Amino acid sequence: MNAALRRMITGAMALSLAVPLAACGGGNDDAGAGPESIGLLLPENKASRYETFDRRVISSRISTLCLECKLDYRNAGSQVDIQKRQFDALVKKGVKVIILDPVDSEAAGRWVDAAAKKGVKVVAYDRLVEGDIAAYVSYDNEKIGQLQGQGILDALGSQAAAADVVMLNGSATDPNAPSFKKGAHAVLDGKVHKIIYERSIPEWSSDEAKKQLAKVIKDHGPTGVDAVYSANDGMAGGAAEALASAGLKNVPLGGQDAELPALQRLVSGTQSFTIYKQVRPEAETAAEIAFRLLRGKSIKSLAPTTVDNKSKSGIPAKLFDAQIVTKQNMKETVIRDGAVPASWICTKDFEAACKSLGLLD
Repeated sequence: MNAALRRMITGAMALSLAVPLAACGGGNDDAGAGPESIGLLLPENKASRYETFDRRVISSRISTLCLECKLDYRNAGSQVDIQKRQFDALVKKGVKVIILDPVDSEAAGRWVDAAAKKGVKVVAYDRLVEGDIAAYVSYDNEKIGQLQGQGILDALGSQAAAADVVMLNGSATDPNAPSFKKGAHAVLDGKVHKIIYERSIPEWSSDEAKKQLAKVIKDHGPTGVDAVYSANDGMAGGAAEALASAGLKNVPLGGQDAELPALQRLVSGTQSFTIYKQVRPEAETAAEIAFRLLRGKSIKSLAPTTVDNKSKSGIPAKLFDAQIVTKQNMKETVIRDGAVPASWICTKDFEAACKSLGLLD
């Protein structure tokens, strides 16, 4: 995404949510927290959703629930050691509730346990965290993997049984990645000819995904790859570049997150589908759970189910559903919901394709 478009998106979101944003990691970590402080730690800024949507929606919801509350926000930039320092700084300041989307779930478990002994409640957000967490808000990640697998089968159609598929899985440090992988395999195994290559991509790197797929294409030849499963849209972008560099067209490619560049690839035909997870209900629920925990109120109505991590069972949880988005149903999903306006998708380079799809009616 170029700088001008990023500024446009950020400005539009800021106007629509009309909420002051908390300071980022450059703030005064040593300043004491007020009694109404809630921490928010997000893992990375490679995926555009975190800064563009999650942060702003959580901030907006907390400010609606509590005029006195302050959201203390930081982004780890994919660095575990940085996130640990950010987490420790919030605890040191006296923040009593932290919404945490971990860079590394296993590593974060130790911080969570230490903080819990000091009375700090942690809401695991989007990714399940190890340790003594108070609640978990996310999506049913195995079902998302199943949707991704089904998206590949749908895109292959009658060619599925003979298809050789490449799987670019999520980062090994992301606790969601194994669930996506498991769900995708549950659908693809036995329905396609063979998974000819499979790899977990460190830090969900688009560049690494491009590099790995380019190597597979070189090793198997231009006709040796019939479809590409990518665990998210960022890596799908790298995969699309590798396919284009090899001169390959109409190779089914799927992703996840309904990011703007992915939606534009759907329009242009270089990506087959993405997975739409409505960030607003997920983010707003996490914000309200954090607020209720801060005030000592029950979260039962907001977290109707439970999940287990390796060290704790019966964790209150809310798991949302997701859906496949293709160019055929884009208008009835992400555009209708206002997640990504048609005007953002249908810039000059995509205008003709958008018109043919009825996105600019």
